[in-house]
Amino acid sequence: MPSGDEALAAAADCLYQSLKANSRIAEYFGDNVEELGEVLRSLLEPTFDGGFPNIAIADNLFTHTSLDGLVDVVLEALERPLPLDEDSLVAALRLVISDFSEDERVTILFEQLRRSVSIEDEEEEYADGLNRRGSRVTMTDVITDSLDELFLPQKQAQEVQDAWKAFLDSYPTREIAGETIYAALFDSAPSLQSLFKTPRAVMSMRFMMGINQIIMSLQDPKQCKAVIEAIGFQHLDLEVTVPRIAIFRDAIMDLVASEMGSKVSASAAEGLAMTLNYAGGGYIFIREKFSERVKILASSWKTANAEDGEDDMAGDEEPAEAEEENAEGEEENAEEEAKVKEGSGESEKIVSEKDMKNSQGVPTTFDEMFRFNAAVMGFANNTWMFEVLNSFDAIVKNVANSYRLQEECDVLALKMAQIKGTVKLGDYKAVMLASIRSLVPKDWDGAHEVAWNWLWDNVERMLEKQLELPAPRQRYLSRFLGSLEENTKQSIRQGVFVKFFALAPSGQDYFKQSTTRLFFIADKILDMTLDMYKNPHEMVDDISALGLRHVGYGIPTEFFSPFVTGCVEVVRELTGDETLADAFGWSLGLISRMLSRTINEGSTIVMKAVNSDSERTLRRAVSIAPRGKRALWMLNITVGTQSISPLYWAIESGSLSTANAMIKDLFVIRADRDNYYYGCDDLFERHPEIIQRLSTDAPMLLPTLMDGLIWRSHMSEGNRRRVNYYIKHLIQDKEEKFNQALEWLVQSKDPQIICHEVVTIFADLLWNRLANRLFLYSRLYFMLTLSVFIISQAILPHLGDGAADTETVRILTFVCRVFIYVGSMGQLLKNQVKQLRSDCKSRNFIRIGWLRIPGYLTSKQDAGYLVLFLLLALMCLQEPIFWCASHSTGDFPGAGMFTQDCPQAKTQKAVYANTSMFAMMLKWLLLTDLTIFSMRISAYVLVCNHVLSELCLFLLALTFLVGTFSCSIAALDTGSELFLGVPESSLSLTQIALRMFDAEQFHVMEEEETLIIAVSVFVIIVIAFLSQLLVAQISAAYRTIHENMVGYARLNRGHVIVVTMEGVSPKQWNKFLASLGFDVCLEFNEGDIGLPGGIQVLEDANAVPTTKDAIVRFGGSTHPSMPWPEDKTTIMDDGDDDKFDRLEKQLSKISKKLDELPSGGGGKKKQDGSSYGETGTGSFGASSSDSE
Repeated sequence: MPSGDEALAAAADCLYQSLKANSRIAEYFGDNVEELGEVLRSLLEPTFDGGFPNIAIADNLFTHTSLDGLVDVVLEALERPLPLDEDSLVAALRLVISDFSEDERVTILFEQLRRSVSIEDEEEEYADGLNRRGSRVTMTDVITDSLDELFLPQKQAQEVQDAWKAFLDSYPTREIAGETIYAALFDSAPSLQSLFKTPRAVMSMRFMMGINQIIMSLQDPKQCKAVIEAIGFQHLDLEVTVPRIAIFRDAIMDLVASEMGSKVSASAAEGLAMTLNYAGGGYIFIREKFSERVKILASSWKTANAEDGEDDMAGDEEPAEAEEENAEGEEENAEEEAKVKEGSGESEKIVSEKDMKNSQGVPTTFDEMFRFNAAVMGFANNTWMFEVLNSFDAIVKNVANSYRLQEECDVLALKMAQIKGTVKLGDYKAVMLASIRSLVPKDWDGAHEVAWNWLWDNVERMLEKQLELPAPRQRYLSRFLGSLEENTKQSIRQGVFVKFFALAPSGQDYFKQSTTRLFFIADKILDMTLDMYKNPHEMVDDISALGLRHVGYGIPTEFFSPFVTGCVEVVRELTGDETLADAFGWSLGLISRMLSRTINEGSTIVMKAVNSDSERTLRRAVSIAPRGKRALWMLNITVGTQSISPLYWAIESGSLSTANAMIKDLFVIRADRDNYYYGCDDLFERHPEIIQRLSTDAPMLLPTLMDGLIWRSHMSEGNRRRVNYYIKHLIQDKEEKFNQALEWLVQSKDPQIICHEVVTIFADLLWNRLANRLFLYSRLYFMLTLSVFIISQAILPHLGDGAADTETVRILTFVCRVFIYVGSMGQLLKNQVKQLRSDCKSRNFIRIGWLRIPGYLTSKQDAGYLVLFLLLALMCLQEPIFWCASHSTGDFPGAGMFTQDCPQAKTQKAVYANTSMFAMMLKWLLLTDLTIFSMRISAYVLVCNHVLSELCLFLLALTFLVGTFSCSIAALDTGSELFLGVPESSLSLTQIALRMFDAEQFHVMEEEETLIIAVSVFVIIVIAFLSQLLVAQISAAYRTIHENMVGYARLNRGHVIVVTMEGVSPKQWNKFLASLGFDVCLEFNEGDIGLPGGIQVLEDANAVPTTKDAIVRFGGSTHPSMPWPEDKTTIMDDGDDDKFDRLEKQLSKISKKLDELPSGGGGKKKQDGSSYGETGTGSFGASSSDSE
């Protein structure tokens, strides 16, 4: 095999031939073979850090997938600006080396090359082992074309078993023996380490138990074959090869020989080698043979569950294959689309037949058929059967994934252990086969019978091993954890992380929390191991959710294995109880397997982009997504029953630049000839509360989202421009009820976002078509009560010519006041009780100091209504008519029915009059909410309210100064009657401050120098300083609120709309929705029917100048599985940071090349004596002659 430069040249030549044979890129090849070969060698050279190793060159050195990825990258490079004086393909390959070396599609090619070398390394390891040991066992001893029963002589089989028992007895425990086997295997063949993903403590036990089970069954060939089949079934997803079997076998043989020495006879050694060869060959045979069975299971399972396989296959089409289809031309695309349509017609026919069967009550899925057959066969009360049924879909779909299949069976065993009663797994098999036969009648044959029997037999073996173990394991673990003292718990907490950091030092970089947090994690681990036995159903969901959170944390899964090993070792060292350690380790190992699987399944390239917080990385990640699933890649990652949203995780983790890029990408309207793709519906269906989430956690992203809901035409017609506002999901929710979007925006109290044109549009629609009339109707009654109140309090008592004392006026006054007490005060009481009850029920109280008040009183309007109710209640208690009711006759002016002038009501009449004045003022103030009908007036009122606080500060300061000076002046021995005491002084100073003081009175004070000085100081402070300061403060406050006064006015109107919409009837709401026509597709331009879900308006063409089409349109294939072609404008629009990053990389590469040049200017000599520095090409592509 070639090595070094020869191997590199051979690999480059193989790559050259493979690329030239590719129809997508063949047209770019010319006669410059040598130059192309040099560039390809430069491309492949970084594959191996220490130089190119030995490698066997073959036509299949590079796979179809890796080649397609490289072709995609080269085609992208060809679209970029390239030097004119250089061959385009050579220049593109140089660009790939410089800019795309870290691209996933290029690294796949490197990884493929490394894997091909690793197989050769395994063969060399095996050959070196043979040369070193002189073993007489060869690779041909491994039989892979059959799996017959292994017949060893009884004496030899007994010798092998005795030797193996002696080997295990040489170690204190079997766990240590398993650890030794594990270490010996990895030391002999490091290349195999990547195959084992299970924690070391678990994997070592599997090695030992598996080999022990095989050897102990040697004297029963039939049982030995069954064991090999069961273990081989667990290796279906592993690439078991003869060299790997030889490495594994020789590692075991060497270990046994080194430990036992002469105690192992030649016959026992030969028998052990034959047994390991037999097992390895059986694994290969089973993998090759059962691959067909796996295909049969997959196809028949789809049929049994009425799944449309063609659509699924189309949806999961690889991007590389999609790109290949894209290059085959429009004619082929048309044929493909015709086939798709034909397939859709057939699927519609199948669906209609399915609906017909459903209408007749005939089971059409495996779940339905199984339940039907279970009832018919008398197994309807076997609860455990339906537990298996719930997990059976995952079992069938993961039949070729041994780790996942074992995990499903382990979890199923835990769930079945919770069910009381006898479990006969054979009964499930009978019902299962009857059901699957009924659902696949046309395709069912002997191969199907064998495949399904084979599946269940292996699942049954796995379940039978575990069914009896959970109960005793739970008892052991429960007893241990329940008896732990605090000191012992502390030892476990500390020991877990000490062991883990010793096994995986780099793990310390991921555990940066405080010690108390780490101890909390250790406690949770102990609890989870026991809960796994007690509540497996809940734990499966909890572990999936925990795993998805670890996806966001970016935790490498390779740390789970040493972590589990460390935990098990701590428990084993602490207790010395192997049974307890087994119970603890099995549960924790299962948890770690589930977490690892969840993280691996959830670690998409989009999540990696979120963790790096890079817009550029995100664009690259979603660029390969099928156009029909592009939005879902950014919105949903589902593992089991749990899901995580990359968008929400970006917001939660603070990767706001990535979140912003996601929102922008979702709201880009992309189009091909057949369809428009717009992520608005996907976003609001996945996250209907997105407005609330952004308002709370990332308000800076709200403008981006709102901008995405607008489409503006870049063409104008008659000085008018089409504008589409896609506001459907802001107005209605999934159930077509009023959406809370406006309420969330109002709660954010952001005057900027509430003025965004999208919010303005949909809020004005709600106000103008629904809320304004209802709000006005609700205020009409209040205006009526105010009118009656004015008549009774301010008009009737002041009629001229004695008319106020007539009996008619008194009766009318009495009626008006009764109406106020019953109609107005009664309604206020009803509303106050209702709101108080609601807050008490929801425990909505606000603490102000030591006082707790209901939450509804935080609204100024509601607090005003409460004060008004109290004033009206006080007026009712002090009502003079009521107090004079029994004293209406007598000798006093105004005597008669409903009089208010009786002597007995004199005191109450004064209190009543003052209270009436305040109630009248408050009623008028509460009427100011009608200003929301005009944004200008509403904004003015809000400005007044805002600057009112400055006036209050002025009055507070004035009160303080008046009190200070009045008390000080009252202490003087003055003869002025205006300043004799504190009350007189306060009144005089207040009149001075308000400029109501008579100027002639200052002459009286001239005789008293101290008094005139004190008054003068007061005047200077109040008039010259405090008044001017008030003007400055009001001006500053106005400037502050002036920019946002319309926003605050709209927030006020938004609150009124939200409250008013609660009174809208379903009939009114449905009529309103129908008038908007959200189901009608809006035109983009004349004849171009676009997307539904919005409204279209015409605006002045000059209002928002738009010269670029907001819709990104692409040609080529229109199949939904095709990714979008890369947008060249996106490449050119990369941020400055990305440009600087690329420049930095280029400079770094140039610097490395310069460092590699020999010092002193003398280049390395060629064999012909010439120097590279003299005749070769320089670092910047110019020859020495050019430089001269």
